Amino acid sequence: MSNQDEQPENRLRKELPDEVPPVGPEAGPEADEKPEAALTGRQRLVKGLWPPRVTRAQLIVALLLFGLGFGLAVQVASNSDSDSALRGARQEDLVRILDELDDRTQRLEDEKQGLEKQRDELRNSSNQAAEARKQTVEKEKQLGVLAGTVAAQGPGITITIDDTKGTVQADMLLDAVQELRAAGAEAIQVNDVRVVAGTYLTDSDKSVSVDGNKINAPYRFKVIGKPQDLEPALNIPGGVVQTLEKEQATVVVERSDKIVVDALRPAKRPDYARSSSQ
Repeated sequence: MSNQDEQPENRLRKELPDEVPPVGPEAGPEADEKPEAALTGRQRLVKGLWPPRVTRAQLIVALLLFGLGFGLAVQVASNSDSDSALRGARQEDLVRILDELDDRTQRLEDEKQGLEKQRDELRNSSNQAAEARKQTVEKEKQLGVLAGTVAAQGPGITITIDDTKGTVQADMLLDAVQELRAAGAEAIQVNDVRVVAGTYLTDSDKSVSVDGNKINAPYRFKVIGKPQDLEPALNIPGGVVQTLEKEQATVVVERSDKIVVDALRPAKRPDYARSSSQ
């Protein structure tokens, strides 16, 4: 072959880049490192879940959800308890409870009408000053009965609780007082102590103290109010009478057309509170 034919071929070969040898798995600095062993599916799952990676936002949301769930559980449990108590009651007991609620509603309606009547009398009276004084005297008597500073009489009931086992505690008698108040009791006397708005009961050895005055069994309640409302309130299922009888106490409730509540409380002038109209 002539020199002229070889010159173009040599020139083309010089212009092309040199061939790069292929790099195998053994080539380069990484050839000495061994490949990581393949993980199974279970191992990858464990590796992804542990150790847990919890952010602050996730922790706050978890605490809020826990609090919400706990509150709902408590609410459902309390509703279930009250529903089960009514579900187990007899038909006549349910009718008596409904009658008692109707009586309370009627008492509130009567009180509302009485206040509206007093308002109308003050508006329509020709001598409003004299009418106001008259209503003030009547209101003072009513407040005296509630405060225990004056004696009271009227229809009502007497409750005698004979505690021979010494198992009756102060909270049981307090439940009786609260139930009587809710049923419309206007004046209450326990043994020789007048019960007022601020009355408190505490346990004292094997007896009970009312406003610091120790009283002994049998505990005798004299209550002024509507007997038809007071007595059923004590005998509702799970009420005062059943609770005391479970403690092996004997409870006797008697209605009367005339109950005299004559235990008095001294009138106490407040140390700091004054009428805002002064």
